[in-house]
Amino acid sequence: MRHSLVVRALAALITLAPAVYAQGVSGTTTFIVVRHAEKGTEPANDPPLTAAGIARAEALVDLVKDAGVQAVVSTQFARTKSTVAPAAVRLGLTTQVLDARLTPKATADSLLAQHRGHTVLLVGHSNTVPAIIGALGAPQPADICDAGYDNAYVVTVPTSGAATVVRLHYGVKAGC
Repeated sequence: MRHSLVVRALAALITLAPAVYAQGVSGTTTFIVVRHAEKGTEPANDPPLTAAGIARAEALVDLVKDAGVQAVVSTQFARTKSTVAPAAVRLGLTTQVLDARLTPKATADSLLAQHRGHTVLLVGHSNTVPAIIGALGAPQPADICDAGYDNAYVVTVPTSGAATVVRLHYGVKAGC
């Protein structure tokens, strides 16, 4: 029940972005930012998703399918690419891969330059997601704990004024 309410609330929030864009606020950009789903342990340098992670990647599809996403972005690692892959397929989009070694500021600047006025699904890591949100100009959320896989952040970056962030949850509740 909680999952259904969260999905509907997020859909209502992020479906506003295309309507705002159509009304002439052409530079408003919306990012749906999530950490990669649950990962295995081997190989240590690039583990795949676990069964729980695969299920969460499918839940991400439900979260974004009606949000007007025009671009999907992940880092070069298997866990981020696998997290976004079902959504990219459902949306008919090719995943843009960004180097995880970029600074949060460089990542934010690149994404805003390439996708101004669009809605973007971005999958990152526990140690990059909060900093990227802050670099986009929104209040930076708290660090994501190791077991925190269910966070979804909707960041709205207007052409003028302050960026905002809304934190939601998707899929099965995570450990912290």
